[in-house]
Amino acid sequence: MTGGIARDTGGHGENDQVVEGRVKWFDATRGFGFIVSPQTDRDVLLHANVLRNYGQSSVADGSDVSVRIQTSERGLQAVEVLSLVAPDPVDVAYVGTEQPEYLQPIPEDLPYQPARVKWFDKAKGFGFANVFGKADDIFIHAEVLRRFGLADLTPGEAVCLRATMGARGLLALEVRRWEYYQD
Repeated sequence: MTGGIARDTGGHGENDQVVEGRVKWFDATRGFGFIVSPQTDRDVLLHANVLRNYGQSSVADGSDVSVRIQTSERGLQAVEVLSLVAPDPVDVAYVGTEQPEYLQPIPEDLPYQPARVKWFDKAKGFGFANVFGKADDIFIHAEVLRRFGLADLTPGEAVCLRATMGARGLLALEVRRWEYYQD
């Protein structure tokens, strides 16, 4: 991320600008959130449809983001997400205790697998997915989503993940948006 003045990108709209900032908060249920940027004098609205066009249905609070914005009668609005970088995981809550199984280091040779979300309950902080063509449930904890820039998942959503066998079954160590698997 670079600081400075928002820059006109030309060719997209008369008042289009590209700004870089941080996701202040995003609520997938409500379908919107806000970005703060030193390049703007007020918060930038981030609508769920703009985020979906980037290939994600949610984004973790604190994620670094680069967006194309427009000024409208209602204020500043993101019209295109150009890049997202998940916040660094903060495991302060686990200092002095054993780290949860789902936050263990990810083995380098653990492959990415295409999967579909079975269900995810943000209030409970977990859910399950299935790798395409397999019936086994894979446990997904909300902290794993946050580590990789996601805040929520919707039933039927395609994701890619890396999973391992835990003490009580398969568990996701990494979850990414579907396009990550395609790259």
